[in-house]
Amino acid sequence: MILFGKKKVKPSQKAYAVVTGAGSGIGRSFAIELAKRGGSVVCADINLEAAEETVKLLEQEGAKAFAMRCDVGNAEQVNHLAETAEILFGHPVTLVINNAGVGLGGKFDELSLEDWNWVMNINLWGVIHGCHAFVPKFKKLGYGAIINVASAASYTAAPEMTAYNVTKAGVRALSETLSAELRKFNIKVNVLCPTLVPTNIIKNGRIPGRYSKLADHALMNYALTTSDDVARLTLNRLDQDELYTIPQIDAKLFWLMKRASPSLYTKFLGTSYKLFK
Repeated sequence: MILFGKKKVKPSQKAYAVVTGAGSGIGRSFAIELAKRGGSVVCADINLEAAEETVKLLEQEGAKAFAMRCDVGNAEQVNHLAETAEILFGHPVTLVINNAGVGLGGKFDELSLEDWNWVMNINLWGVIHGCHAFVPKFKKLGYGAIINVASAASYTAAPEMTAYNVTKAGVRALSETLSAELRKFNIKVNVLCPTLVPTNIIKNGRIPGRYSKLADHALMNYALTTSDDVARLTLNRLDQDELYTIPQIDAKLFWLMKRASPSLYTKFLGTSYKLFK
Protein backbone atom coordinates (compact mmCIF):
# COMPACT_ATOMS: atom_id res chain seq x y z
CA MET A 1 0.00 0.00 0.00
CA ILE A 2 1.04 3.61 -0.42
CA LEU A 3 0.82 6.30 2.19
CA PHE A 4 -1.42 9.16 1.12
CA GLY A 5 -1.78 11.70 3.89
CA LYS A 6 -2.72 9.62 6.94
CA LYS A 7 -4.46 6.92 4.91
CA LYS A 8 -3.01 3.79 3.38
CA VAL A 9 -4.36 3.38 -0.13
CA LYS A 10 -3.98 0.43 -2.50
CA PRO A 11 -2.36 1.66 -5.73
CA SER A 12 -4.91 -0.12 -7.93
CA GLN A 13 -7.94 1.34 -6.15
CA LYS A 14 -9.45 4.55 -7.54
CA ALA A 15 -6.27 5.12 -9.52
CA TYR A 16 -5.64 7.83 -12.06
CA ALA A 17 -3.97 5.53 -14.53
CA VAL A 18 -2.31 5.63 -17.92
CA VAL A 19 -2.16 2.32 -19.79
CA THR A 20 -0.16 1.95 -23.00
CA GLY A 21 -1.12 -0.70 -25.52
CA ALA A 22 -4.64 -0.44 -24.11
CA GLY A 23 -6.36 -1.19 -27.41
CA SER A 24 -6.27 -4.96 -26.97
CA GLY A 25 -4.98 -7.89 -24.96
CA ILE A 26 -3.46 -7.41 -21.53
CA GLY A 27 -3.56 -3.62 -21.87
CA ARG A 28 -7.31 -3.63 -22.43
CA SER A 29 -7.75 -6.05 -19.53
CA PHE A 30 -5.72 -3.77 -17.25
CA ALA A 31 -7.90 -0.81 -18.21
CA ILE A 32 -11.15 -2.70 -17.60
CA GLU A 33 -9.97 -4.05 -14.25
CA LEU A 34 -8.88 -0.58 -13.12
CA ALA A 35 -12.32 0.75 -14.06
CA LYS A 36 -13.93 -1.97 -11.94
CA ARG A 37 -11.75 -0.79 -9.05
CA GLY A 38 -13.06 2.75 -9.37
CA GLY A 39 -10.23 4.13 -11.45
CA SER A 40 -10.02 6.72 -14.19
CA VAL A 41 -7.98 5.62 -17.19
CA VAL A 42 -6.25 7.14 -20.19
CA CYS A 43 -6.13 4.35 -22.77
CA ALA A 44 -3.15 4.91 -25.05
CA ASP A 45 -2.45 2.90 -28.17
CA ILE A 46 -0.82 3.41 -31.54
CA ASN A 47 -4.21 2.35 -32.94
CA LEU A 48 -6.57 5.11 -31.83
CA GLU A 49 -9.71 3.25 -32.92
CA ALA A 50 -8.76 0.29 -30.74
CA ALA A 51 -8.15 2.62 -27.78
CA GLU A 52 -11.56 4.19 -28.35
CA GLU A 53 -13.17 0.74 -28.30
CA THR A 54 -11.57 0.12 -24.92
CA VAL A 55 -12.87 3.45 -23.64
CA LYS A 56 -16.41 2.42 -24.58
CA LEU A 57 -16.02 -0.72 -22.49
CA LEU A 58 -14.78 1.31 -19.53
CA GLU A 59 -17.63 3.76 -19.81
CA GLN A 60 -20.00 0.80 -19.50
CA GLU A 61 -18.41 0.27 -16.09
CA GLY A 62 -19.20 3.89 -15.25
CA ALA A 63 -15.55 4.88 -15.41
CA LYS A 64 -14.01 8.13 -16.54
CA ALA A 65 -11.90 7.16 -19.55
CA PHE A 66 -10.09 8.79 -22.45
CA ALA A 67 -8.42 7.52 -25.61
CA MET A 68 -5.13 8.82 -26.96
CA ARG A 69 -2.91 7.77 -29.82
CA CYS A 70 0.67 7.25 -28.72
CA ASP A 71 3.73 5.66 -30.27
CA VAL A 72 5.70 4.65 -27.19
CA GLY A 73 8.89 4.53 -29.24
CA ASN A 74 8.65 8.31 -29.58
CA ALA A 75 9.74 10.07 -26.38
CA GLU A 76 7.98 13.31 -27.30
CA GLN A 77 4.67 11.50 -27.74
CA VAL A 78 5.04 9.76 -24.38
CA ASN A 79 5.85 13.05 -22.65
CA HIS A 80 2.79 14.58 -24.32
CA LEU A 81 0.74 11.63 -23.07
CA ALA A 82 1.92 12.24 -19.51
CA GLU A 83 1.12 15.95 -19.63
CA THR A 84 -2.26 15.51 -21.33
CA ALA A 85 -3.40 12.77 -18.95
CA GLU A 86 -3.13 15.13 -15.98
CA ILE A 87 -5.18 17.74 -17.83
CA LEU A 88 -7.86 15.22 -18.78
CA PHE A 89 -8.08 13.87 -15.23
CA GLY A 90 -7.80 17.21 -13.49
CA HIS A 91 -5.60 15.24 -11.11
CA PRO A 92 -2.02 13.91 -11.12
CA VAL A 93 -1.50 10.46 -12.59
CA THR A 94 -0.93 7.90 -9.82
CA LEU A 95 -0.27 4.74 -11.85
CA VAL A 96 1.36 4.06 -15.21
CA ILE A 97 1.26 0.67 -16.91
CA ASN A 98 3.91 0.34 -19.61
CA ASN A 99 2.32 -2.48 -21.55
CA ALA A 100 2.75 -1.72 -25.26
CA GLY A 101 4.91 -4.29 -27.02
CA VAL A 102 5.48 -6.33 -30.16
CA GLY A 103 6.78 -9.79 -31.01
CA LEU A 104 9.87 -10.67 -33.04
CA GLY A 105 11.14 -14.14 -33.82
CA GLY A 106 13.81 -15.73 -35.97
CA LYS A 107 17.36 -17.00 -35.88
CA PHE A 108 19.92 -14.49 -34.63
CA ASP A 109 21.83 -14.28 -37.91
CA GLU A 110 18.60 -13.94 -39.91
CA LEU A 111 17.44 -10.84 -38.06
CA SER A 112 18.40 -7.51 -39.59
CA LEU A 113 19.66 -4.61 -37.52
CA GLU A 114 16.49 -2.80 -38.58
CA ASP A 115 14.52 -5.62 -36.92
CA TRP A 116 16.57 -5.11 -33.76
CA ASN A 117 16.04 -1.35 -33.77
CA TRP A 118 12.30 -1.80 -34.33
CA VAL A 119 11.71 -4.19 -31.43
CA MET A 120 14.12 -2.38 -29.08
CA ASN A 121 12.44 0.95 -29.77
CA ILE A 122 8.99 -0.33 -28.82
CA ASN A 123 9.60 -3.04 -26.22
CA LEU A 124 12.49 -1.51 -24.29
CA TRP A 125 12.70 2.18 -25.14
CA GLY A 126 8.91 2.40 -24.93
CA VAL A 127 9.07 1.32 -21.29
CA ILE A 128 12.05 3.57 -20.60
CA HIS A 129 10.16 6.50 -22.11
CA GLY A 130 7.14 5.74 -19.92
CA CYS A 131 9.19 5.55 -16.74
CA HIS A 132 11.20 8.64 -17.66
CA ALA A 133 8.03 10.66 -18.24
CA PHE A 134 6.23 9.66 -15.05
CA VAL A 135 8.88 9.11 -12.36
CA PRO A 136 9.57 12.85 -11.86
CA LYS A 137 5.83 13.45 -11.56
CA PHE A 138 5.46 10.70 -8.96
CA LYS A 139 8.38 12.12 -6.97
CA LYS A 140 6.74 15.53 -6.98
CA LEU A 141 3.41 13.99 -5.96
CA GLY A 142 5.02 12.01 -3.15
CA TYR A 143 3.82 8.61 -4.31
CA GLY A 144 2.98 6.59 -7.40
CA ALA A 145 3.10 3.15 -8.96
CA ILE A 146 4.56 1.58 -12.09
CA ILE A 147 3.74 -1.72 -13.76
CA ASN A 148 6.11 -2.75 -16.54
CA VAL A 149 5.06 -5.63 -18.76
CA ALA A 150 8.03 -7.87 -19.50
CA SER A 151 7.71 -11.60 -20.22
CA ALA A 152 8.94 -14.97 -19.05
CA ALA A 153 11.14 -14.57 -22.13
CA SER A 154 13.19 -12.20 -19.96
CA TYR A 155 14.70 -15.24 -18.24
CA THR A 156 13.83 -18.35 -20.30
CA ALA A 157 16.31 -17.43 -23.07
CA ALA A 158 14.46 -19.48 -25.68
CA PRO A 159 16.37 -19.91 -28.96
CA GLU A 160 15.26 -18.03 -32.08
CA MET A 161 13.82 -15.24 -29.94
CA THR A 162 17.07 -13.38 -29.27
CA ALA A 163 15.99 -9.80 -29.87
CA TYR A 164 12.65 -10.21 -28.10
CA ASN A 165 14.35 -11.89 -25.14
CA VAL A 166 16.86 -9.05 -24.85
CA THR A 167 14.14 -6.39 -24.78
CA LYS A 168 12.17 -8.17 -22.09
CA ALA A 169 15.27 -8.88 -20.00
CA GLY A 170 15.97 -5.16 -20.18
CA VAL A 171 12.49 -4.35 -18.94
CA ARG A 172 12.92 -6.73 -16.02
CA ALA A 173 16.33 -5.28 -15.10
CA LEU A 174 14.95 -1.75 -15.36
CA SER A 175 12.05 -2.66 -13.09
CA GLU A 176 14.25 -4.36 -10.50
CA THR A 177 16.57 -1.36 -10.36
CA LEU A 178 13.77 1.20 -10.17
CA SER A 179 12.07 -0.78 -7.42
CA ALA A 180 15.14 -0.34 -5.23
CA GLU A 181 15.92 3.22 -6.31
CA LEU A 182 12.40 4.61 -5.97
CA ARG A 183 11.28 2.91 -2.76
CA LYS A 184 12.37 5.85 -0.61
CA PHE A 185 10.11 8.08 -2.72
CA ASN A 186 7.07 5.90 -2.02
CA ILE A 187 6.92 4.74 -5.64
CA LYS A 188 6.02 1.08 -6.10
CA VAL A 189 7.15 -1.03 -9.06
CA ASN A 190 5.88 -4.36 -10.35
CA VAL A 191 7.12 -6.28 -13.38
CA LEU A 192 4.86 -8.79 -15.13
CA CYS A 193 6.56 -11.89 -16.59
CA PRO A 194 3.97 -14.20 -18.19
CA THR A 195 4.37 -17.05 -20.66
CA LEU A 196 1.52 -17.58 -23.14
CA VAL A 197 -1.40 -15.16 -22.94
CA PRO A 198 -3.92 -14.80 -25.80
CA THR A 199 -3.15 -11.33 -27.25
CA ASN A 200 -2.43 -9.70 -30.62
CA ILE A 201 1.33 -9.89 -30.15
CA ILE A 202 1.75 -12.33 -33.05
CA LYS A 203 -0.54 -10.33 -35.32
CA ASN A 204 1.29 -7.09 -34.54
CA GLY A 205 4.76 -8.61 -34.56
CA ARG A 206 7.35 -9.79 -37.04
CA ILE A 207 7.26 -13.56 -36.83
CA PRO A 208 8.61 -15.58 -39.80
CA GLY A 209 5.90 -17.51 -41.64
CA ARG A 210 7.19 -20.89 -40.50
CA TYR A 211 6.72 -19.84 -36.88
CA SER A 212 3.73 -17.50 -36.91
CA LYS A 213 1.10 -20.20 -37.37
CA LEU A 214 2.67 -22.35 -34.66
CA ALA A 215 2.93 -19.41 -32.28
CA ASP A 216 -0.63 -18.31 -32.93
CA HIS A 217 -1.87 -21.88 -32.42
CA ALA A 218 0.02 -22.12 -29.13
CA LEU A 219 -1.39 -18.80 -27.88
CA MET A 220 -4.94 -19.77 -28.69
CA ASN A 221 -4.81 -23.40 -27.53
CA TYR A 222 -2.15 -23.79 -24.86
CA ALA A 223 -2.31 -20.55 -22.89
CA LEU A 224 -2.83 -21.40 -19.22
CA THR A 225 -4.58 -18.18 -18.31
CA THR A 226 -6.48 -15.25 -19.80
CA SER A 227 -5.44 -11.63 -20.12
CA ASP A 228 -8.19 -10.71 -17.63
CA ASP A 229 -6.77 -13.11 -15.05
CA VAL A 230 -3.25 -11.79 -15.61
CA ALA A 231 -4.32 -8.16 -15.22
CA ARG A 232 -6.27 -8.89 -12.04
CA LEU A 233 -3.40 -10.84 -10.48
CA THR A 234 -0.81 -8.19 -11.39
CA LEU A 235 -2.83 -5.38 -9.83
CA ASN A 236 -3.27 -7.48 -6.70
CA ARG A 237 0.48 -8.12 -6.54
CA LEU A 238 1.12 -4.40 -6.91
CA ASP A 239 -1.24 -3.73 -4.01
CA GLN A 240 0.72 -6.27 -1.95
CA ASP A 241 3.96 -4.37 -2.76
CA GLU A 242 5.41 -7.34 -4.65
CA LEU A 243 8.03 -6.75 -7.33
CA TYR A 244 7.36 -9.78 -9.54
CA THR A 245 4.18 -11.12 -11.08
CA ILE A 246 4.84 -14.56 -12.58
CA PRO A 247 1.30 -15.76 -13.25
CA GLN A 248 1.44 -19.25 -14.74
CA ILE A 249 2.74 -22.58 -13.51
CA ASP A 250 5.10 -22.97 -16.47
CA ALA A 251 6.46 -19.45 -15.97
CA LYS A 252 7.13 -20.24 -12.30
CA LEU A 253 8.81 -23.53 -13.22
CA PHE A 254 11.18 -21.89 -15.70
CA TRP A 255 11.94 -19.17 -13.12
CA LEU A 256 12.86 -21.74 -10.47
CA MET A 257 14.94 -23.84 -12.88
CA LYS A 258 16.89 -20.83 -14.11
CA ARG A 259 17.56 -19.52 -10.60
CA ALA A 260 18.55 -22.93 -9.24
CA SER A 261 21.23 -23.60 -11.85
CA PRO A 262 21.58 -21.07 -14.68
CA SER A 263 24.39 -22.99 -16.40
CA LEU A 264 22.61 -26.36 -16.27
CA TYR A 265 19.37 -24.76 -17.44
CA THR A 266 21.05 -23.20 -20.48
CA LYS A 267 22.75 -26.49 -21.41
CA PHE A 268 19.40 -28.29 -21.10
CA LEU A 269 17.78 -25.66 -23.31
CA GLY A 270 20.49 -26.01 -25.95
CA THR A 271 20.27 -29.80 -25.97
CA SER A 272 16.49 -29.70 -26.24
CA TYR A 273 16.68 -27.21 -29.11
CA LYS A 274 19.16 -29.44 -30.95
CA LEU A 275 17.03 -32.56 -30.50
CA PHE A 276 13.67 -31.10 -31.41
CA LYS A 277 14.76 -28.68 -34.14
